Amino acid sequence: MSRVELLHRRSAVGPTYAHWKVAVTHQCARSSAWGTRGVGPWTRTEALWQDRRSCPRPIPVILPTMQKLLLFGTELYALPILRPLAAAARARGLQVRWYLHDVDHAQLNDTEVLLSTGAVRAYAPDVVYAASNWVPDFFPGLKVQLFHGFSVDKRSQQKGHYRIRGLFDLYCTQGPETTVGFRQLAMQHRHFSVAETGWPKLDPLFRPTQPSTLDLIGAAGRPIVLFGSTFTDGLSAAPLLLRTLRELIAQGDHYWLLTLHPRCSPELFARYRSLCGDSAQFVESDRLIELMRAADVLLADTTSLVSEFVVQHKPAVTFRNAAPKRHMLNVSNEDEVGHALETALSEREGERMQALHHYADQIHPYRDGRCSERVLDATAAALANPPTECKPLNLWRKLQIRQRMGW
Repeated sequence: MSRVELLHRRSAVGPTYAHWKVAVTHQCARSSAWGTRGVGPWTRTEALWQDRRSCPRPIPVILPTMQKLLLFGTELYALPILRPLAAAARARGLQVRWYLHDVDHAQLNDTEVLLSTGAVRAYAPDVVYAASNWVPDFFPGLKVQLFHGFSVDKRSQQKGHYRIRGLFDLYCTQGPETTVGFRQLAMQHRHFSVAETGWPKLDPLFRPTQPSTLDLIGAAGRPIVLFGSTFTDGLSAAPLLLRTLRELIAQGDHYWLLTLHPRCSPELFARYRSLCGDSAQFVESDRLIELMRAADVLLADTTSLVSEFVVQHKPAVTFRNAAPKRHMLNVSNEDEVGHALETALSEREGERMQALHHYADQIHPYRDGRCSERVLDATAAALANPPTECKPLNLWRKLQIRQRMGW
């Protein structure tokens, strides 16, 4: 070990529970402090974390470094969330690599470098951005939660959007509605920080960098309806509305864009693809931004797609939504869907549209297309100002992650 650089500050939690973060420049075999399996010589500045109890000495603070980023996803829908962030990072001259778990690697393009588990350890990212509920704790770097959707009250707070799994160091929230809740949790747990940045996925919705490749010639001036559904049993409208959609598509009054959650069954995917024709096309969910920009109205269920869509100030019809809100036109019967769509398309003002505007501003007020840049700025700030508490051990959860990844 050749050099140790320390910046000191006093502990916010007293002398009985202090954390040491040491920025160390050295050349050696991979340190066992990262829990790695030796991967050969290397040289760079890293943070070696050690817990010290009953120690009255001041806390050394990490010297911020942010050069190597890793983008982590577990579903196809992670790609449109992480790609705007990757573009913003590359524009700043940062290195970007990908790790996809149980996602078809063919979905990545030629410029997106995919790493294996072992290669991630050798790459040693400074930051890991996750568009998923979990992230491998044994990956090096600050762990940042970007979320894979909005909070739609599908589950309780303890099991849903606000569940704290003890895996993340920074939560980048989408808007005031969720920021308040996460900041309260941060004060309670003290092992993570919170920054309201907006959602990177919506950057191209408000600041597109390339023209859409959707073929909408078939719409021929007709109103465009986007249909999307969650995969959750008991909440998904996709199996229930199949016959209704077939009839509405056959009428030809609207042009339909159909998509499904990646975790829906292959049989359901096949049935929805069979609806394609002169008045409908099926599009994979990784092109959701293009679909939302093209559509005039949304038909959905209890899916976070509703929140993503209304951020544009466009109307949404929901079918048996588990937690209907004032801005939704919610119906319970299949034969009400057609009339509800016509009502939504004709409404341009009134109480429902006022409620929609207010709701959109609460969940995601950022319409400048620069959420990714705010995420990068918040990450740099989090590296410079680490939390006052260590993350919980979570041995059982960590074991589950290792079993899931075969590590």
